[in-house]
This record gives sequence, C-alpha cells and structure tokens, in this order.
Amino acid sequence: MGAADPAALQGVVRVFGDTSFFFAVLERADPNHARAVEISAVMMSRGIELVTTWEIIVECVTLLRYRLGFWAAHKFLTEAVPAFSVYSVAEAERRAAVEFFLRRSRARRLSLCDAISYVVVSQRLAWVPCLSFDRDFRALGLTVVG
Repeated sequence: MGAADPAALQGVVRVFGDTSFFFAVLERADPNHARAVEISAVMMSRGIELVTTWEIIVECVTLLRYRLGFWAAHKFLTEAVPAFSVYSVAEAERRAAVEFFLRRSRARRLSLCDAISYVVVSQRLAWVPCLSFDRDFRALGLTVVG
C-alpha cells in the first residue's frame, strides 16, 4: 500500500509535518514531490490536522530561502504556515530533546531539530504519524507516512 493511499491515513485525525515533507510539497524538482502532493490531497479531503513545531518552520524557511529564494520562503510563511497548528516547545521538552540528542547522536547522525520532533511526537502527540521523507524519523522508531 502506498503512503498516499487513503488507507494509509485511515482513522488518523492529526499528523506531524517535517521539513522534508514541506519542502517536497513546494519543490517540483524534489524526487518526493508527487507523493507529497498526493498525501496533502488525502489529508485535506479527510480534514486531518497538520501539526509542526516552530523549529521545523525555521528550518524549512531557511532551506526554502537558500535553495528556492526569498519568494518561496515568503509564500510558505504567509500562505502555508497559517493552515498548520504550530507548537511552541516547552522548556521540559527542550531539555528532553537535548538529552535525547546527546544520548543518540554519538552513534547516529541526528539533528537537534529531529530530536525536538521526536520528543514532541512521542510525548505531547502520543506517537501520531509523521509526514517525512527523512530516513532519520524511521530510524528513531517514529511512524512515517511518506
């Protein structure tokens, strides 16, 4: 079953969005673009809430600005972000993410942003599926639709 298949999101009411997913939706040349657009269409048709963190927004805007230019970053901030639920990371979550990063990053390449995402998804969001094309998400044991 493909991730864009409506059955992949059956019964899901909320998902977590990662930078790799947002970038794939916006960049036609991205190898995951078509799949990301299909997943987005399924989500919209089912009314699935898209949640992310401010850290993901910052990472995505930076990537868009550097790779696609100012107007891509502008469009993401002004048109896409208002449709998301953007969580601010609590201090306890930030500390847990730093501890997780320090514990797991020695053995595997892991960004602090991914560590924050892991903590938010596992603690605050009760392991909701993640929209990501980042192999690190799967390696961390997160459920990935992508």
